[in-house]
Amino acid sequence: MSRYLNQDRRQFLATSAALAASAALPRFARCAAANLTDLSAVQAVAAIRAGDVRAEDYARALLDRCEQLRDLNVFISLDPDAVLEAAHSADQRRTQGVALGALFGLPVPLKDSIGTAALPTTSGTRSLRNFHPATDAVVWQRLAQADAILLGKTNLHEMSLGWTSTNQVFGPVHNPYDPSRIPGGSSGGTAAAVAAHMAPAGIGEDTNGSIRVPAAMCGIAGLRPTHGRYPGGGVVPLAPTLDTVGPMARAVSDLCLFDAVVTSEAMVTAPANLRGARLGVARKHYFTDLDSGVERVVAEALARLRRAGVTIVEADIPNLSELVGKVTVPIIRYQARRNLSRFLTEQGAPVTFSQLVDGLSPEIREQVDDWMLEGSPNAVTEQSYQDAIQIYRPALQRTWRDYFREHRLAAVISPVVRMPAPLIPSPPTSPGFDVEINGVMVPMRIAFAQNIAPSSSAGLPSIVLPAGMTGALPVGIELDGPAGGDRDLLALGLAIEKVLEQIPSPQI
Repeated sequence: MSRYLNQDRRQFLATSAALAASAALPRFARCAAANLTDLSAVQAVAAIRAGDVRAEDYARALLDRCEQLRDLNVFISLDPDAVLEAAHSADQRRTQGVALGALFGLPVPLKDSIGTAALPTTSGTRSLRNFHPATDAVVWQRLAQADAILLGKTNLHEMSLGWTSTNQVFGPVHNPYDPSRIPGGSSGGTAAAVAAHMAPAGIGEDTNGSIRVPAAMCGIAGLRPTHGRYPGGGVVPLAPTLDTVGPMARAVSDLCLFDAVVTSEAMVTAPANLRGARLGVARKHYFTDLDSGVERVVAEALARLRRAGVTIVEADIPNLSELVGKVTVPIIRYQARRNLSRFLTEQGAPVTFSQLVDGLSPEIREQVDDWMLEGSPNAVTEQSYQDAIQIYRPALQRTWRDYFREHRLAAVISPVVRMPAPLIPSPPTSPGFDVEINGVMVPMRIAFAQNIAPSSSAGLPSIVLPAGMTGALPVGIELDGPAGGDRDLLALGLAIEKVLEQIPSPQI
């Protein structure tokens, strides 16, 4: 019996619409790729549903790719036999004439902070390596109800507390474009898997850039939805006021497919009309001291958009840096310990919070000792936290609303980070280490966090798109839209994706 019988009518109709959209692809497009691993998620699902490709053959092709590129260290948990068994079962179901889900037969990698009963949920740390939550995270429940297959759990920066994915327990994740470099973090494993064609799409999690930074550095697309649009239940928390899961893919249409499944809304299929669309450029905050290669790629992207009819509106956002500084750090530092402790208890984890801390790697323990523990030298006071929640975050959100309205903007466009992927640090270092940009050493919190913090702190939707290459490394741009404007942002992404320079796949 189809799992759709357990879904409500709204979700059934929404996922049916997504299926209809993928089924509308021309027959030849479903299997146009010379290699199965080159298919997008939309193409793969359409091909499997039509019987042009067996789910088991497709799964085997992805698993072979995972094995060939195992030195990238993308996965923490991977069970090939379970994947092939699920794919074989999918093939049998297809011949029985039952309703097929919007992700039918699609193997999907999940960041290993997203709870699953079938595979451990380690959050990249030693003391949780054998932790099996009693139930799946809600986001995975929805994907599984749409007939997705769990491909594996991907490597990440330990406890999601960093942007490099240089994990000291399970080893560093390597960037597919240059294995000597980081993939970005903390969802580095998912980004590297998608970029390396181990899967067409996957799920990451973003508190303060953890989807967007690795998407940019690995040359793929990523969506951070409006805060609260996606369910967070069963995901290892950092700061629930900022945390959200989101899809990562090589094509925006795949982001649209996943968004439809998770939200039970109709799939976005029509690109926005770029003629006359208005995009804001706030140079003071987002464009200062960029790597010269990043600056060149972003300038060319803006030029391409102008030629496509987009109006670029040059206007800085009042008090943006000051407001973000009073929101992001206080919220993360205040909420992390409290919510991690609560999560471990509620999910029946094998360790308490104090035991988890005792098992942390030196780099992460340094952070925890500095600001997460009660009595830490840089712990946030109750007053600072309340000010952040009650005064400064609402002020930041008003500032964004006024900015969008005053300038009649569809989105704000910016480089995601100030430089391409740096070398993997050796030995691993704390987030306080510096990054070289144009011969100048820049603190990591500025190099990585300056551009991604404003939208996540305000709970806005963001989409990252690859915009070009500097040398052999990809550069990403970010589009931040008004709160709740996810569907319009996805439509904008579908249109802009066609205008930007098409980057090559990594040659591994």
